[in-house]
Amino acid sequence: MHNIHIATIVIITVNALISIKGFNDYSFFEKYKFNIAGIRRGEQIRIFTSGFLHVDFTHLIFNMLTLYFFANVVIINLGILKFIIIYLLSLVVGNLLSLYFHKDEYHYSAVGASGAVMGIIYSAILFAPDSTIYFMPAWMFGLLYLFYSIYGMKKRIDNIGHDAHFGGAIAGYISTIAFAPFLIDTSLWLIGLLAIPILVLFVLYKFGKI
Repeated sequence: MHNIHIATIVIITVNALISIKGFNDYSFFEKYKFNIAGIRRGEQIRIFTSGFLHVDFTHLIFNMLTLYFFANVVIINLGILKFIIIYLLSLVVGNLLSLYFHKDEYHYSAVGASGAVMGIIYSAILFAPDSTIYFMPAWMFGLLYLFYSIYGMKKRIDNIGHDAHFGGAIAGYISTIAFAPFLIDTSLWLIGLLAIPILVLFVLYKFGKI
Protein backbone atom coordinates (compact mmCIF):
# COMPACT_ATOMS: atom_id res chain seq x y z
CA MET A 1 0.00 0.00 0.00
CA HIS A 2 1.25 3.52 -0.70
CA ASN A 3 0.47 6.86 0.88
CA ILE A 4 -2.62 8.55 -0.52
CA HIS A 5 -2.24 12.18 -1.55
CA ILE A 6 -4.63 14.83 -0.22
CA ALA A 7 -5.75 15.62 -3.79
CA THR A 8 -6.80 12.01 -4.28
CA ILE A 9 -8.59 12.02 -0.92
CA VAL A 10 -10.55 15.13 -1.93
CA ILE A 11 -11.63 13.60 -5.26
CA ILE A 12 -12.65 10.32 -3.61
CA THR A 13 -14.55 12.19 -0.88
CA VAL A 14 -16.46 14.34 -3.39
CA ASN A 15 -17.35 11.25 -5.43
CA ALA A 16 -18.50 9.42 -2.30
CA LEU A 17 -20.62 12.28 -0.97
CA ILE A 18 -22.36 13.00 -4.28
CA SER A 19 -22.86 9.31 -5.05
CA ILE A 20 -24.34 8.58 -1.62
CA LYS A 21 -26.67 11.54 -2.06
CA GLY A 22 -27.73 10.00 -5.36
CA PHE A 23 -28.26 6.58 -3.79
CA ASN A 24 -30.75 8.08 -1.33
CA ASP A 25 -32.36 10.76 -3.48
CA TYR A 26 -33.86 9.55 -6.75
CA SER A 27 -34.76 13.04 -8.00
CA PHE A 28 -31.18 14.24 -7.37
CA PHE A 29 -29.80 11.25 -9.27
CA GLU A 30 -32.17 11.79 -12.19
CA LYS A 31 -31.43 15.52 -12.32
CA TYR A 32 -27.66 15.19 -12.57
CA LYS A 33 -27.03 11.91 -14.41
CA PHE A 34 -25.80 11.88 -18.01
CA ASN A 35 -28.93 11.79 -20.14
CA ILE A 36 -29.15 12.69 -23.82
CA ALA A 37 -32.66 14.13 -23.61
CA GLY A 38 -31.70 16.32 -20.66
CA ILE A 39 -28.53 17.56 -22.32
CA ARG A 40 -30.38 18.29 -25.56
CA ARG A 41 -32.83 20.37 -23.48
CA GLY A 42 -29.91 22.56 -22.44
CA GLU A 43 -28.84 20.84 -19.22
CA GLN A 44 -25.17 20.64 -20.17
CA ILE A 45 -24.20 20.52 -16.48
CA ARG A 46 -25.03 16.79 -16.66
CA ILE A 47 -21.86 16.27 -18.73
CA PHE A 48 -19.88 17.23 -15.62
CA THR A 49 -22.05 16.16 -12.69
CA SER A 50 -22.67 12.64 -13.97
CA GLY A 51 -18.98 11.92 -13.46
CA PHE A 52 -19.47 12.11 -9.68
CA LEU A 53 -22.56 9.88 -9.52
CA HIS A 54 -22.44 6.08 -9.35
CA VAL A 55 -25.01 3.30 -9.67
CA ASP A 56 -24.17 1.62 -6.35
CA PHE A 57 -21.39 1.14 -3.80
CA THR A 58 -19.68 -1.55 -5.89
CA HIS A 59 -19.44 0.83 -8.85
CA LEU A 60 -18.18 3.65 -6.61
CA ILE A 61 -15.59 1.53 -4.75
CA PHE A 62 -14.21 -0.02 -7.95
CA ASN A 63 -13.65 3.38 -9.59
CA MET A 64 -12.17 4.99 -6.49
CA LEU A 65 -9.92 2.03 -5.70
CA THR A 66 -8.60 2.12 -9.25
CA LEU A 67 -7.97 5.85 -8.94
CA TYR A 68 -6.12 5.25 -5.66
CA PHE A 69 -3.70 2.82 -7.30
CA PHE A 70 -2.76 5.11 -10.21
CA ALA A 71 -3.12 8.67 -8.91
CA ASN A 72 0.28 8.90 -7.24
CA VAL A 73 2.16 8.06 -10.45
CA VAL A 74 0.60 11.06 -12.16
CA ILE A 75 0.95 13.38 -9.14
CA ILE A 76 4.63 12.52 -8.68
CA ASN A 77 5.43 13.13 -12.35
CA LEU A 78 3.19 16.13 -13.10
CA GLY A 79 2.15 17.71 -9.81
CA ILE A 80 -1.24 18.24 -8.20
CA LEU A 81 -2.68 20.89 -10.55
CA LYS A 82 -1.99 18.94 -13.74
CA PHE A 83 -3.29 15.76 -12.12
CA ILE A 84 -6.60 17.51 -11.36
CA ILE A 85 -6.72 19.00 -14.87
CA ILE A 86 -6.24 15.56 -16.44
CA TYR A 87 -8.90 14.05 -14.19
CA LEU A 88 -11.54 16.69 -14.96
CA LEU A 89 -10.63 16.96 -18.65
CA SER A 90 -10.90 13.19 -19.05
CA LEU A 91 -14.29 13.22 -17.33
CA VAL A 92 -15.65 15.89 -19.68
CA VAL A 93 -14.06 14.56 -22.89
CA GLY A 94 -15.28 11.05 -22.11
CA ASN A 95 -18.84 12.29 -21.76
CA LEU A 96 -18.57 14.51 -24.83
CA LEU A 97 -17.53 11.52 -26.91
CA SER A 98 -20.45 9.59 -25.44
CA LEU A 99 -22.76 12.48 -26.34
CA TYR A 100 -21.40 12.48 -29.88
CA PHE A 101 -22.02 8.77 -30.44
CA HIS A 102 -25.43 8.71 -28.73
CA LYS A 103 -26.73 12.19 -29.65
CA ASP A 104 -29.90 10.82 -31.27
CA GLU A 105 -30.67 8.27 -28.53
CA TYR A 106 -32.77 10.42 -26.21
CA HIS A 107 -33.21 7.60 -23.71
CA TYR A 108 -29.46 7.02 -23.26
CA SER A 109 -28.22 7.59 -19.70
CA ALA A 110 -24.98 6.92 -17.83
CA VAL A 111 -23.13 7.77 -14.61
CA GLY A 112 -19.70 7.17 -13.15
CA ALA A 113 -16.15 8.43 -12.89
CA SER A 114 -14.82 5.78 -15.27
CA GLY A 115 -13.87 8.25 -18.02
CA ALA A 116 -11.92 10.40 -15.57
CA VAL A 117 -10.25 7.37 -14.01
CA MET A 118 -9.30 5.99 -17.44
CA GLY A 119 -7.59 9.30 -18.19
CA ILE A 120 -5.49 8.93 -15.04
CA ILE A 121 -4.70 5.29 -15.88
CA TYR A 122 -3.47 6.22 -19.37
CA SER A 123 -1.43 9.07 -17.98
CA ALA A 124 0.16 6.67 -15.49
CA ILE A 125 0.85 4.14 -18.25
CA LEU A 126 2.91 6.73 -20.14
CA PHE A 127 5.09 7.27 -17.07
CA ALA A 128 5.26 3.65 -15.90
CA PRO A 129 4.61 1.36 -18.89
CA ASP A 130 6.21 -1.67 -17.23
CA SER A 131 4.07 -1.54 -14.09
CA THR A 132 1.48 -4.30 -13.78
CA ILE A 133 -2.27 -4.10 -14.32
CA TYR A 134 -4.23 -7.33 -13.96
CA PHE A 135 -1.05 -9.40 -14.22
CA MET A 136 0.10 -7.86 -17.49
CA PRO A 137 2.40 -4.94 -18.38
CA ALA A 138 0.56 -1.62 -18.18
CA TRP A 139 1.29 -0.76 -21.82
CA MET A 140 -0.29 -4.05 -22.95
CA PHE A 141 -3.36 -3.45 -20.80
CA GLY A 142 -3.71 0.04 -22.29
CA LEU A 143 -3.53 -1.25 -25.84
CA LEU A 144 -5.91 -4.18 -25.31
CA TYR A 145 -8.41 -2.12 -23.33
CA LEU A 146 -8.78 0.47 -26.08
CA PHE A 147 -9.35 -2.26 -28.67
CA TYR A 148 -11.90 -3.86 -26.34
CA SER A 149 -13.61 -0.47 -25.99
CA ILE A 150 -13.86 -0.18 -29.77
CA TYR A 151 -15.40 -3.66 -29.90
CA GLY A 152 -17.84 -2.74 -27.13
CA MET A 153 -18.81 0.50 -28.90
CA LYS A 154 -19.41 -1.38 -32.14
CA LYS A 155 -21.33 -4.35 -30.73
CA ARG A 156 -23.03 -2.72 -27.73
CA ILE A 157 -22.93 -6.06 -25.95
CA ASP A 158 -23.24 -4.74 -22.39
CA ASN A 159 -24.21 -1.72 -20.31
CA ILE A 160 -20.68 -0.33 -20.03
CA GLY A 161 -20.05 3.20 -21.36
CA HIS A 162 -17.18 2.19 -23.65
CA ASP A 163 -17.24 5.50 -25.51
CA ALA A 164 -16.79 7.48 -22.27
CA HIS A 165 -13.90 5.20 -21.29
CA PHE A 166 -12.31 5.68 -24.71
CA GLY A 167 -12.77 9.46 -24.61
CA GLY A 168 -11.28 9.64 -21.12
CA ALA A 169 -8.30 7.55 -22.18
CA ILE A 170 -7.68 9.80 -25.20
CA ALA A 171 -7.85 12.92 -23.02
CA GLY A 172 -5.42 11.44 -20.51
CA TYR A 173 -3.09 10.34 -23.30
CA ILE A 174 -3.01 13.67 -25.18
CA SER A 175 -2.92 15.95 -22.12
CA THR A 176 -0.08 13.97 -20.54
CA ILE A 177 2.03 14.28 -23.69
CA ALA A 178 1.23 18.01 -23.77
CA PHE A 179 2.26 18.41 -20.12
CA ALA A 180 5.35 16.18 -20.45
CA PRO A 181 6.66 16.52 -24.04
CA PHE A 182 9.91 14.82 -23.01
CA LEU A 183 7.94 11.57 -23.32
CA ILE A 184 8.22 11.98 -27.11
CA ASP A 185 11.98 11.47 -26.74
CA THR A 186 11.94 8.86 -23.99
CA SER A 187 8.83 6.81 -24.87
CA LEU A 188 8.07 7.38 -28.55
CA TRP A 189 7.43 3.65 -29.06
CA LEU A 190 4.76 3.72 -26.37
CA ILE A 191 3.12 6.89 -27.70
CA GLY A 192 2.98 5.33 -31.16
CA LEU A 193 1.62 2.04 -29.85
CA LEU A 194 -1.20 3.64 -27.85
CA ALA A 195 -2.09 5.81 -30.84
CA ILE A 196 -2.96 2.73 -32.96
CA PRO A 197 -6.43 2.05 -31.48
CA ILE A 198 -7.24 5.78 -31.63
CA LEU A 199 -6.46 5.74 -35.36
CA VAL A 200 -8.45 2.53 -35.78
CA LEU A 201 -11.48 4.18 -34.18
CA PHE A 202 -11.12 7.19 -36.48
CA VAL A 203 -10.90 4.97 -39.59
CA LEU A 204 -13.88 2.84 -38.53
CA TYR A 205 -15.95 5.95 -37.92
CA LYS A 206 -14.82 7.51 -41.20
CA PHE A 207 -16.06 4.48 -43.12
CA GLY A 208 -19.29 4.16 -41.14
CA LYS A 209 -18.32 0.96 -39.36
CA ILE A 210 -19.03 2.28 -35.88
